[in-house]
Amino acid sequence: MEEKSKYLFDNPLLETRHDSLQTINMNKRYFQILDILKGNKMTAKEIAVEMKNRGYSNTDERNLTAPRLNELMNAGIVECIGKVKCKYSGKMVGVFKIIEATNGS
Repeated sequence: MEEKSKYLFDNPLLETRHDSLQTINMNKRYFQILDILKGNKMTAKEIAVEMKNRGYSNTDERNLTAPRLNELMNAGIVECIGKVKCKYSGKMVGVFKIIEATNGS
C-alpha cells in the first residue's frame, strides 16, 4: 500500500506549478496590469475582466491579477487605497492604484 504524503503539496504538484509559472512572461503581465490601472482605481477582478476584454487573457479570473498586484505593491509601484464591495462577488475587496511619483518636495 502506498503511503500518503503528509505535505499539502507533493513534489509533482510543485513541479507543475513551477512549470506553469515559467510559461508566464511576468514583465508583460505587469505592463498589462499597469496599462489598465493607469489613471484608474480598480479591484483585482475588475482588472482581470478588462484584461480579458482587451484580449490580454482568455479568462477573467481574479487569480490572474491578484498575485501580480501583491508583487507590484511589494515593489512600491501599486498601492491598495481602500475597500469596496465587489460587483462580481458581493464581498469587500481591495482597490488598487498606481503610486504617483513625487519630486521629493
